[in-house]
Amino acid sequence: MITLNSYLLALLPIFLLLNNAVFAVVYDDTTIQNAQLVSQDEDKVTVDKQVMIMADLSNGQDRAQKFAYIVQIRDENGLVISLSWITGSLTPGQTFSPALSWTPISSGIYTIQIFVWESVNNPDALSPPLLLSVEVVDN
Repeated sequence: MITLNSYLLALLPIFLLLNNAVFAVVYDDTTIQNAQLVSQDEDKVTVDKQVMIMADLSNGQDRAQKFAYIVQIRDENGLVISLSWITGSLTPGQTFSPALSWTPISSGIYTIQIFVWESVNNPDALSPPLLLSVEVVDN
């Protein structure tokens, strides 16, 4: 049986993202860098065309590291229009380039925030977040 407390705890990480609250900062030797957008149109992001949001994630530790790669996209008004994540584990010394897709439905300027946490339920940051700004154009 799910209790109210466990239900609220499950929603806590999403609440933190949506409200820009401060979360715990761990910063082990796990790094994220080289954030980029990959689209069919190499030089632009277009309405109704899928774009991949990628970054390089490295585990500089001598132990395995679980992670959640979280991508949050905000519109010009600061509203969250997309929130997605993948989870996994990096072996010692491993580098991995996770990617999540997004298909914009309207033109405008968007802010993409990339977080790497211990897990979706544990918002301990493994690396500082990355920010990208992108202009989406009509077809």
